[in-house]
Amino acid sequence: MSPLPEINSLGAYLKNRRTKLDPTSFGVGGGRRRTLGLRREEVAQRANISTTWYTWLEQGRGGRASADVLDRIARALTLTDIEREHLFLLGLGRPPAVHYRGSDAITPRLQRLLDVLSYSPAIVRTPTWDVVAWNRAAAAVFTDYGTLPPDQRNILRMIFCDPNSRTKQSDWQSVARFVVSSFRIDAARAGADAEVTRLVEELSEASPDFAMMWRDNNVQTHGDGVKQLRHPLLGPITLEYSAFAVDGRPDLSLIVYNPATAADRSLIESLVEGQPAPISA
Repeated sequence: MSPLPEINSLGAYLKNRRTKLDPTSFGVGGGRRRTLGLRREEVAQRANISTTWYTWLEQGRGGRASADVLDRIARALTLTDIEREHLFLLGLGRPPAVHYRGSDAITPRLQRLLDVLSYSPAIVRTPTWDVVAWNRAAAAVFTDYGTLPPDQRNILRMIFCDPNSRTKQSDWQSVARFVVSSFRIDAARAGADAEVTRLVEELSEASPDFAMMWRDNNVQTHGDGVKQLRHPLLGPITLEYSAFAVDGRPDLSLIVYNPATAADRSLIESLVEGQPAPISA
């Protein structure tokens, strides 16, 4: 029995995407074309790589392409975010690096997901820890972010620049160190260098505590854990939290805080039901 031929998944995908493009939208149509979609040389020219190299990729020759080459091919083929991710998985065996968008827009569907969590505070934050969405429970338990200017809805600014934050935390030092360590790794993953530099300079000048913790260079993931608060109205409450990536927006994180006990849930329920609706963004 003869061996099965090796499948060139990357080449098949590139050819499939290339042949589905409309040449006229790229200004290369006109006349009769024997090739569906764009020609190999046209994709190569748009990606600023040699036609030979691109042809080898489609044919499964020439070795593995770099992330830079795949990025240029993705732009040349006008791939969507999910198509670009698939290209990287086929070509490099990993997704592309997350690019910080700097946009605070979320979909109405994601906001509805937050809102359905009636007594579980939930927020969406950026890699620089700006809160860009929240639900009613988060407004009641943490703070009504809608009453704050957008540039003040930043968790690091609240922790290090708001004196009231120390009274709300059962162990402010541990919480502050955890936030800085998690922020460092989130920002590095997102490639938000310029935004991080500005924020770090601002916080280092405003808070000696932040400057000291930033110099420690500690990193820590913000996956799940337990958060203990001293709420001004509820007293001590304990929340279990979990962090999730937002599909299609890897630069955003969804954090859900569940009451740790039935007593905690009862306290939060009474607070939420007794509060007016929060101010929206």
